[in-house]
Amino acid sequence: MKKPWIMAQTWRDLVFLHWPISPEALRPYVPAELEIDLFEGRAWIGVVPFIADHTRLRFSLPFPIAGTYRELNVRTYVKYNARSGVYFFSLDADSLLAVKAASAGGFLPYRYAHMKVVKKDRRYVFMSRLAASGTGEGFRMGFTPSAGILKASKLEQWLTERYCLWTKPKTVLYRVDIAHTPWQLQNVHIEIAENSLAQFLPVGWHAKEPLAHFSAVQKTRFYPPVPESKTKADH
Repeated sequence: MKKPWIMAQTWRDLVFLHWPISPEALRPYVPAELEIDLFEGRAWIGVVPFIADHTRLRFSLPFPIAGTYRELNVRTYVKYNARSGVYFFSLDADSLLAVKAASAGGFLPYRYAHMKVVKKDRRYVFMSRLAASGTGEGFRMGFTPSAGILKASKLEQWLTERYCLWTKPKTVLYRVDIAHTPWQLQNVHIEIAENSLAQFLPVGWHAKEPLAHFSAVQKTRFYPPVPESKTKADH
């Protein structure tokens, strides 16, 4: 029986950006236990900026300081024992408290970044710059959602309807289950002014226009980590 959820959060003004990539480019950076998930023979990289809101533990009110913050993650899609989910290369946030809590013990690759979201009429601008000196990682994008909810294609469902993540701090692979309603996706017009994320990937991995989708709000619950495997050495 699944244990009760431990944390709830609302995701707002979220954008999915997706680029196809060869699985060989990702393999050295994904734990060996995880199979890289493919759609018609291609792996995918996702870049996902959003606002995290109403963050709270079970039976508690939202955190007064770290309950709302901006986040930007870089991810790919993986499988373990025929189950599909998400593997994160990085999760940047502009709440130092949230970063310290989520990255404690190396559990998730959270990093502190300076971020800003500006909205004027229907157009948004999302900006992020990693706080650590010398990395040069930044992201800047304008986007304008279109009205109306999409009927998601098989690829769009495959990219977005993912209900668990895996992480491997040290030698143990953990799964975190996630619960939410199906995504309500909208088309979105984007202009990416800067993207120097995921510098370990081949140069030009994001040169082409990505698949882009917007979702206004998604209420989410997280469940306790479940250990999947233990290996003798880090991958």
